[in-house]
Amino acid sequence: MAEVSVRNVRLSYGKIQALKDVSLEVEEGSLFGIIGPDGAGKTSLFRIMTTLIVPDSGSTQVCGYDTVKDMMEIRRLVGYMPGHFSLYQDLTVEENLSLFASVFNTTVQENYSLVEDIYRQIEPFRKRRAGKLSGGMKQKLALCCAMIHRPRVLFLDEPTTGVDPVSRKEFWQMLSRLRAQGMTIIVSTPYMDEASLCDTVSLMKDGRFFKTDSPGAITEKFGKHLFEIKAGGSTVKALDGLAAIDGVQACYPFGDRLHIVSSSLSLAELSERAASAGYDISTLAECTPTVEDCFMDFDNNDYE
Repeated sequence: MAEVSVRNVRLSYGKIQALKDVSLEVEEGSLFGIIGPDGAGKTSLFRIMTTLIVPDSGSTQVCGYDTVKDMMEIRRLVGYMPGHFSLYQDLTVEENLSLFASVFNTTVQENYSLVEDIYRQIEPFRKRRAGKLSGGMKQKLALCCAMIHRPRVLFLDEPTTGVDPVSRKEFWQMLSRLRAQGMTIIVSTPYMDEASLCDTVSLMKDGRFFKTDSPGAITEKFGKHLFEIKAGGSTVKALDGLAAIDGVQACYPFGDRLHIVSSSLSLAELSERAASAGYDISTLAECTPTVEDCFMDFDNNDYE
């Protein structure tokens, strides 16, 4: 049995459909990523899985319990870190951690080994009020509070949003260690580069999933030619012009360059057509697709 099972879940806020027949299965001990932009429906799904809201239809089970009928059982078994910092900002680091431990009838000392690697990084600030911590330190404290009762499943909703690159890297290293200890982790993120750090990812847009697989399998199924190009002059003008070339299916920014998708064009053909269109090409090469490229190549027919 899957540790988390979501079947045909729908949710609306008035006339707005936030979730449209969403289904997923998360295996025990895996690191599962839900990848999508703001407004995709990630937070709504997390709130359903953590028993905070009830869906309009469909069913969700966590650790074998139904999120509607068995709400209290699930809350004892999961840890939840919402997207916005929600700890008590007037309490110190150690006061927040002790409070959350007491809510679950445990102590910091009893489960210290579980959070030790993380807590050691914020321990020098244990007397500092949570509201005065940096973004990265706030996230580490929030993670400690979500884990202090030794949950079976850890839900992390956009845990690295607004966090500096070094702290982001450290955070994912911590998640990898937790997974190695057997904890099931479900994390959402708008950052496509974090997808490769998960065992399985679901790509989400407009309240629905359109691809679910391992990151490697998703990129292997890209099935088209992908080119990286750097043109002289205005990138915006190059974007519009190159997208209009016959045989080009998509053209979009990728850092300081452009990525071009085509099912039919070879590297030589694309180079010739770009030159004929008057573009000064300084760099043009075929490249390996990333999860972000697979997301950008989304088509309405791709929905699962």
